[in-house]
Amino acid sequence: MGVKEVSKGRMESDISKALTQWEKDYLGRGSVTVKTDILRDMVIVMLRGVLSPAEYKLAETREGLLTVKKMRSELVESGVSELAGIITHLTGLEVLSFHTDLSAKTGERMMVFRLSEDVERSLSS
Repeated sequence: MGVKEVSKGRMESDISKALTQWEKDYLGRGSVTVKTDILRDMVIVMLRGVLSPAEYKLAETREGLLTVKKMRSELVESGVSELAGIITHLTGLEVLSFHTDLSAKTGERMMVFRLSEDVERSLSS
């Protein structure tokens, strides 16, 4: 199925499902909710509930919070080539850059993939 044959909502849903599966396969557990938005040449993904109960407990102290953020960041960064491959497969476009951050306080992770072209323009509404 080509990019032009897919609606924006369908592609966003497919990306959310694929990233949830990646989390389960790569990290051992998935987030509670995932919401993907395509905006111009960016795929923006908000993942909620990514931390385990033990990580929330550990993040209650400043040192623990920094430890959780560092560990989770390293885990995601170690799988960035797989993540980029998923996005490239689903959008048909090269991922130029990847940005992510985690709030150890709320258990939310944001991922932003910047693509080689404006994918939003090529999708049907």
